[in-house]
Amino acid sequence: MKVGFLACPGTLPGTGPRRGDAFEHDLEVAALRPALAARGLELIEVDWRAPLEQFADLGCVLLGTAWDYQDRAAEFVARLDALAARGIEVCNPPDVVRWNIDKGYLAELAGRGAATVPTLWHDEVGRAEVDAALAHFDAGRVVVKRRVGAGGEGQHSFTRDALPDAGWRMGRPAMIQPFLPAILEEGEFTFVFVDGRFSHGVNKRAAAGEYRIQSIFGGHEASYDPAPADLATAEAVMAALPFADLLYARIDMVRLPGGELAVMEAELIEPYLYPEQGPQLGDRLAEALARRLTVPAA
Repeated sequence: MKVGFLACPGTLPGTGPRRGDAFEHDLEVAALRPALAARGLELIEVDWRAPLEQFADLGCVLLGTAWDYQDRAAEFVARLDALAARGIEVCNPPDVVRWNIDKGYLAELAGRGAATVPTLWHDEVGRAEVDAALAHFDAGRVVVKRRVGAGGEGQHSFTRDALPDAGWRMGRPAMIQPFLPAILEEGEFTFVFVDGRFSHGVNKRAAAGEYRIQSIFGGHEASYDPAPADLATAEAVMAALPFADLLYARIDMVRLPGGELAVMEAELIEPYLYPEQGPQLGDRLAEALARRLTVPAA
């Protein structure tokens, strides 16, 4: 069976200029391809916007590195629906993507008891909303993020002494959070789960002078062996998700001033899963996928 690995022109090799973090695509494919081949599955890299005919012989698609979907969210979900309608297994499924694509899901997780970063939700954000958020959080600095976004793109950070210009507008639904000093002090912690089980941890830190931890902004990663209490907190986030059969999940967390971890994002769509920090990732994903695709004997 052929398994599609959805990507985009900025991550696919041989399609022109690539993103600065396209090496992550290469690392993930390198981890998955031999592990899938050992189980009789062939990995095919494909642009998620390619003509549907190019998906005709695929039995499954992984959402992979479709890292431009945030600007085409409706088109992306419609494409996943179209693939599922053709009988192609989509991992993670379109209903999961619909729920996870807008970061408003964090409010639902908070309602289910998960520890989350304090957040204000807006249909639009301008200078007045930023100023009000600074007062609301009693913070010296806040971060404004897209509600439908990925990879730290389109983020803004403002302080009381450096507010946006009077006419500045985010131009889309957004969320505002207090800037947490732990991002600079100890970084962000990632917990990768495969088939609902913890696979490996990653500690991600920002480059000097930066607060975003993604590699495209100069961030760097190291393996992370979580303390039992921290792992239990991440597992509680997994338990709060309204889905029980996820092939993969990436829970990104940061430490609050009180010392407890809080979820920043539950990445269920197309997260990079850090195979360098989890050398068993390829085998674990391939084994879990093979179980899903096995057709019972008649």
